[in-house]
Amino acid sequence: MEAEPRDGHCITIPLLHDNGEQQQVLGDDNAEGNTSFFKTWFNGLKALSGFFFSSSIFPLPYAVSYGGWLSLTLVFAIAALTFYTGLLIKRCMDVDPHITSYPNIGERAFGNTERMVVSVFVNMELYLVSMGFLILEGDNLQDLLPNMGFEVSGLRIGEKEMFVVIISLVVLPTVWLNNLSVLSYVSASGVLASVVILGSVFLAGKCEGIGFQQKGTLLN
Repeated sequence: MEAEPRDGHCITIPLLHDNGEQQQVLGDDNAEGNTSFFKTWFNGLKALSGFFFSSSIFPLPYAVSYGGWLSLTLVFAIAALTFYTGLLIKRCMDVDPHITSYPNIGERAFGNTERMVVSVFVNMELYLVSMGFLILEGDNLQDLLPNMGFEVSGLRIGEKEMFVVIISLVVLPTVWLNNLSVLSYVSASGVLASVVILGSVFLAGKCEGIGFQQKGTLLN
């Protein structure tokens, strides 16, 4: 039996072997996970809101204040490219259900060598993003709790370095969680933190005399 074309592709893998044995299904869509829809919603929302608030809610207005409102066109261009990339990834996964990561796409396109190259770049990106978040957290806690450094055996440990180490130790146990159902509770706390940050921004604009009437420049 020939599969129906999907998204311009036709998968012609027979459902049954000639000897009557059922072929192993590639990518079982009916496989049961270990979390609910509500908890999955929290995980997805935390991934999106966490990235938005940490990398956009403060740096983006700062960038617009220097570049002008037209600099936002770059943001929409990147969003369009990201959307198109998502469509391409979906097409890759439709063609081969074994594709579940970027290294799988590299291997399918160019072989094992490209899989290794893609794996190196993906893990490098994750490492650098994690380092960036730790540095950002150290800066924020240093501003909130100044003069918290200490000295050990003549070695001065500053506030920022101390907070980076403490946050690393606090976050470390969460990387051992491989159950998305349990991880959803951590995500729920992140969503709550994002709501608090957004409320604080609006409260500062309304009650601290900042207001919402600043116009800025079109292009700098």
